[in-house]
Amino acid sequence: MSADGATVFSMATELSRIRNYCIIAHIDHGKSTLADRMLQMTHSVEDRDFRDQLLDSMDLERERGITIKSHPVTMQYQALDGMVYEFNLIDTPGHVDFSYEVSRSMAACEGAVLLVDASQGVEAQTVANAYLAAENNLEIIPVINKIDLPVAKVEEVSHQIEEVLGIDMGQGALVSARTGAGIRELMERIVRQVPPPKTEPAPCPARALVFDSVYDAFRGVVVYVRVVDGHVRAGDRVRMLGTGTVAEIKEVGFFTPKFKPAQALGPGQVGYIVSTIKEPREVRIGDTISGASGPVPQQLPGFKNIHPMVFSGIYPVDTVDYEKLKASLGKLSLNDSAFSFTPESSVALGFGFRCGFLGLLHLEIIQERLRREYDVDIISTYPAVVYHVALEGGEIVNVDNPTHLPDQSRIEFIEEPMIKAFIICMNENIGDIMRLVMDRRGEVEKTDTLDVRRVMLTCRMPLNEILVDFNDYLKSVSHGYASMDYEHSGYAQSDLVKLDILLNGECVDAFSCLIHRSKAESRGRQMCAALKEVIPAHMFAVPIQAAIGKTVIARETIKALRKDVTAKCYGGDITRKRKLLERQKEGKKRMKQVGKVSVPQEAFISVLKSGS
Repeated sequence: MSADGATVFSMATELSRIRNYCIIAHIDHGKSTLADRMLQMTHSVEDRDFRDQLLDSMDLERERGITIKSHPVTMQYQALDGMVYEFNLIDTPGHVDFSYEVSRSMAACEGAVLLVDASQGVEAQTVANAYLAAENNLEIIPVINKIDLPVAKVEEVSHQIEEVLGIDMGQGALVSARTGAGIRELMERIVRQVPPPKTEPAPCPARALVFDSVYDAFRGVVVYVRVVDGHVRAGDRVRMLGTGTVAEIKEVGFFTPKFKPAQALGPGQVGYIVSTIKEPREVRIGDTISGASGPVPQQLPGFKNIHPMVFSGIYPVDTVDYEKLKASLGKLSLNDSAFSFTPESSVALGFGFRCGFLGLLHLEIIQERLRREYDVDIISTYPAVVYHVALEGGEIVNVDNPTHLPDQSRIEFIEEPMIKAFIICMNENIGDIMRLVMDRRGEVEKTDTLDVRRVMLTCRMPLNEILVDFNDYLKSVSHGYASMDYEHSGYAQSDLVKLDILLNGECVDAFSCLIHRSKAESRGRQMCAALKEVIPAHMFAVPIQAAIGKTVIARETIKALRKDVTAKCYGGDITRKRKLLERQKEGKKRMKQVGKVSVPQEAFISVLKSGS
């Protein structure tokens, strides 16, 4: 570190003085604030450039107060032993929908700082992240944050960490990320407890693990890597072992947190690579980068393929924006391996894409990023999950779009995806939450006591039932104190039916959904009532019907706009007025046969919200 406090990077950092770690926690437990204090303590950012939540670079992250993307940063820390250590920190998201970001970050680390709020204690995502870190063989440092709060329960939370997670708090630290108390001690613990990275003895070809990437309009694809063996430098020709793409490196460097060019990246270091790769499809997250010449080394263990669990159709409001939407989705999928999209078409909406997400928050974030970052106006269809449909003869097909459901006469049975949910709540809320779970066709398998005031309910539920509003209701009945995490738990047979919405007798495929038979009628009434409020009146009456097959189960009617054709008749024979009204009636009949019902964008949003 220079005399003026600025960070100086060297390509020759000894392996023994590199520490790679991530910060993991439940949402809103202070990960980004802790990262801010570490950046300030190591003088990685000058005071004039500092702002709160520095690593949360997206406006969306700052507005919502959550971390959406993992953010790496390299710091130089001078320890109490006088040595300067290179810290490679990755700040991770806390929401369950972005758990794949956490797992990718862990692949580039040897240690994890597990942060727990002193006022809230161990939450559902805390448990999930701790298990994830243990599976990745990371050295876990338990840290209790917000010890400066008047309601902090340090001893109680310490006991929870030891009892629920099985982690010794003797290896942990007490900090206040807001005031900076205990940060120095935590940094020293990272030096002592997080092991340095390991590498193959020389001579060994260069190998680097791709753990993230972004698209830059001027430089193409910027790849985030953790170097495992050898060195990578500007001018080197490298090969992506998974895709076979060969490229020349134009620039390498570190995150400070801005891009800072360097001469080379050595073993154990985390940084970025700018190369001649311009197409997002040529880079795959979890791939291995190696030298283009010489023997091809063994590929590094990558990441599990993430299978999206929630699907929704995304269409441009204006059909001329189709190609723009396609290019935008390609760039978004580059640094979001859990997001997928394939082209599809709809009678009502035209050409668009069927997109896969991990959850509803993931869906919301992608939609908002499309609107903000890529300036694309979009319409989305009702979210759905992947169903297994068994046909006559034993054939099983996967259906993620209700319009692709085979004919009912060919279907033997339908299976829907199930989840195992872990809900942590206060004792007094158990009854309300159990009723909520059973109302969503779930069952409580067991109850575990965490402490004198809180319990953890283990439930099995259909994934489809938690998509839209379950978390909102959970927070409502628990007054904000309950938290939930879930994992997928196979498939189960269910009595599911396809619910169609008909406008003026024509099925609108964008409104179709698969739903349990017991809830079809109430859901149909909700959708019809919601559409009646937002679809404008036409010159003819428009019936809105909810139907299962040929059976109509709910109906609303939008009354026709009526011109007063008798306004010019001031008295006279009544037959004159009747003749005008009859002529108007016949005209409306003809119009109803050829007229088209226009559906505004607000209608699709209102149908989505009507489920809640």
